[in-house]
Amino acid sequence: MKTDKMLDCIVAGDSNVDLMVNGAPELEFNTEKLAGGMDLVLGGSSAITVFNLARLGARTGFIGVVGQDSFGDFVAQRLASAGVNLDCLRRHPKEKTGITIWLSRKKQRAAITSIGTIALLRTSDVKEDYLRQARHLHVGHYFLLEQFHKGAAALFRKAKRLGLTTSLDCNYDPTEKWDSGIWDVLRHTDIFFPNEDEAKHLTGEETADAAARKLAERAGTVAVKLGARGVLVRSNGGTFRKPAVKTKVVDTTGAGDSFNAGYLSRFLKGASIEESSQAGLVAAARCVAHVGGTAAFESRKL
Repeated sequence: MKTDKMLDCIVAGDSNVDLMVNGAPELEFNTEKLAGGMDLVLGGSSAITVFNLARLGARTGFIGVVGQDSFGDFVAQRLASAGVNLDCLRRHPKEKTGITIWLSRKKQRAAITSIGTIALLRTSDVKEDYLRQARHLHVGHYFLLEQFHKGAAALFRKAKRLGLTTSLDCNYDPTEKWDSGIWDVLRHTDIFFPNEDEAKHLTGEETADAAARKLAERAGTVAVKLGARGVLVRSNGGTFRKPAVKTKVVDTTGAGDSFNAGYLSRFLKGASIEESSQAGLVAAARCVAHVGGTAAFESRKL
């Protein structure tokens, strides 16, 4: 799609590092155990989405906060390697970059997170001049962005006024309040990307279908990610389902973020909702066949 804008999509939100511990042993204090392997990879719902979206050919920019530390350098280098514009990446002089340690053993996973700079993003970090250079605004891991909540609805309203389309991924709410102003934000959201559990928690409904109907009363299109069962999409009063793409699952980290990237990569080219949803499922399947949220998208030949 031809445009005079510099960027197809701005992604604002969380960025951190993920330490993937594979074959994690039972942990005991005052002992040392051996793991099957470890990988340090790019983490954060928003950072994974923007990396993979850039690798899928979109011109992207990222707005987030990392520390003035080696992990912050790692995040910046990884995003830059994908061609992501980092003019609005803020480096905090005192707070450390966030990190999540993922412990996996067989088919079970557990995580420990030090939130660090993740929660420090503010809506004031999203400058109007930068918005004017883009066609679309996506915000990821809404519930972790504590300082972002107060002005989020106004920011999305401004983006719409400037002619951008908008999308949102909430991820899990660690406070389990399931509000933080998100319902006001959804009034100005073109595409909402919750997973099934998040959709049910937000609405209080017992099924994904009922949750999608209620969420679609606010957002334009609601794509409820169902994991191995695919996706449920509701838009303009209609609902459809698409099955997941079959693949060997190695690691599910970043699957939902990759769905977002795949969907937006086609949406930004003017594709239909069904075509965009299928692209999201293909991207998610590609992701889970590798360790880490971006490993499958390292090559530019996708």
